[in-house]
Amino acid sequence: MAISKAKRAAAAQKAARTRKRNAAAKAAAATKAKASRRRKATATRKGAAPKRSAAPKRKAAKRRAAPKRKAANRRAAPKRKAANRRAAPKRKAAKRTR
Repeated sequence: MAISKAKRAAAAQKAARTRKRNAAAKAAAATKAKASRRRKATATRKGAAPKRSAAPKRKAAKRRAAPKRKAANRRAAPKRKAANRRAAPKRKAAKRTR
């Protein structure tokens, strides 16, 4: 079944957009990497470790007390779900059919 010209054109445009977007993302990543490389190079020339933001471990987001357990676990003991409460089948059904 042949694709209509309009559909083919639309698909081509979409593909082109995707390619362009991917290329842009790659370029951005490359420039970022280049900048970080340059920064590290200057740091080594100065004879010091690359400057890092002071103690990232103390960032506000990380200071919040760790959640004790996942919300999913808090919802009425999943072990007791009705499906699990059914007695386990003693043996395979295939063996029983004789």
